[in-house]
Parts: sequence; C-alpha cells; structure tokens
Amino acid sequence: MLSQILEYIEKNQEIIITTAINLTVAIIIFYIGRALARGVSTLIGKALLHRKVDRAVVSFLSSIVYAAILIAVALIALSHLGIQTASFIAILGAAGLAVALALQGSLSNFASGVLIIVFRPFKAGDLVDVAGISGVVERIDIFQTVFKTGDNKKIFVPNSQITGGAIVNYSAEAQRRVDLTIGISYDSDLRKAKQLLENIVAADTRILKDPASVIAVSALADSAVQLIVRSWVQSADYWQVYWDTLEQVKLTFDQEGIEIPYPQMSLHLRKEEKE
Repeated sequence: MLSQILEYIEKNQEIIITTAINLTVAIIIFYIGRALARGVSTLIGKALLHRKVDRAVVSFLSSIVYAAILIAVALIALSHLGIQTASFIAILGAAGLAVALALQGSLSNFASGVLIIVFRPFKAGDLVDVAGISGVVERIDIFQTVFKTGDNKKIFVPNSQITGGAIVNYSAEAQRRVDLTIGISYDSDLRKAKQLLENIVAADTRILKDPASVIAVSALADSAVQLIVRSWVQSADYWQVYWDTLEQVKLTFDQEGIEIPYPQMSLHLRKEEKE
C-alpha cells in the first residue's frame, strides 16, 4: 500500500508540487484578504463614528463591507486553485438580484437612510420642512425618520421620500431673519410710521443690532403703502419675535393714529339729469 502511494507520488510529483504551491498561495491570499477586510471595515467604522453616525448603523455597514471583501477574496483564492468561479459569481448575482427585487422599497429607504446619516442635512432636534411635513426631527432610523409636529404628533416618514425632495432646515444656522410686511393708509404719516417701527425694533432686546434691521417702503399698493421690516434674531427666538412684533405694531399704530387699512372698494353713483 505504501509502495503504491510512493509510486503515485513519484509519477505525479510535478502535479502534486504545483497543487501544493497553489494551495499555499490561496491560503495566503485568503488570510491576507481577511486581514485587509477587517482593516477596511474598521477604518470605515472609525470614520463614520468620527462623523457621529449611530453605532448600530456603523456596525451594520462595517459588517457589509467586511462580508463583501471577504467574498471577493474567497473567489480570488478559489480561482488561484484552478476552480472555475464563474458559476459562483452567477449564483451570487442571481441571488442578489432576487433579493434586490423583493426588497426594492426597503433597500431604497435603507440607501436613503445611509445618505442622511452620512451627509447629515439635518440631525435630531432640528426643525425642518421635508416631504410636506414641518416638525422637529426626533430620531433617524435606517429605514425611516421620526418627526414630532408642533401639536405633538409623531410622523414616520420613509427615508426615500425625504431624499427625493427639497429639505429645508430651519435650525442649520444660528441666526434667522424675521420678514414682516406692514400696510398703512395713504392718509397716514409715513415718516411717523417708520419712526414707530424703528422704536419697536430698538426696544426688543432679542433683535440683533448687527446685522442692522431694515425698515423701508416696499410697494405702493392699491389700498395701502407697504412697509417692510427685516430684523435678525437667534433662530430659537424667531417665532416669538415674529408674533410679538406684529402685536406691538398693531397696538402702537392704534395708539398713535396710524391706520392699517383693509381691502375696500369705493362705489361712486352719478345721477343723470333729466332733460
């Protein structure tokens, strides 16, 4: 028996040596590739954590990267052994296509969630306007984002709907401009009205001095002279300043005799004289 084995080895010595070398190289490729996969996935994970991406998402993405690289390395190692990998690639491709078709909507939401987390057009706590919804971002998940509206309703929006349209982030900048349009009667004192508006703006400590507020005539409309008031405030003070300024304008104008007109039509009747 032993002699037969030795005889077989002697006859096929070249093939055995070649196979052993290829097997050794394949094993080396696999181990080096596995180390590379670990290194790349770890590097990507650290980069995402540095950008304050959620740890659960980082772990998931790192695992996907590791598995993809490891599969590619295994195919390269098998190919080096002389094994035809075309069939394996075809099977993997078909399986991937089937899964992608079955989970098309979910994959779209997942991809959009990754984009939101990586590029960060908004973060938890921001006031935004997306997909026709205005609210505060409460949580960003892989497949959906949770918003809380001003009347305390929770809205769950698929991530693909968010990235597919315009995103307005009201909290992105520290300061915002309050734009008001005030109409006064043509019979009212324009200079006095502008001075009153300047006094109202100057008295509100929440309104920033730099940039300076702008008060000017914006239009001579059909029934009113329109004045614009543009003031800069901290983003957190926007709505309260907006409401308080409108209230102060109405109270001050009433007290000082500045009329705020409403649309009206004057009808003039002419009586024809009989001959």
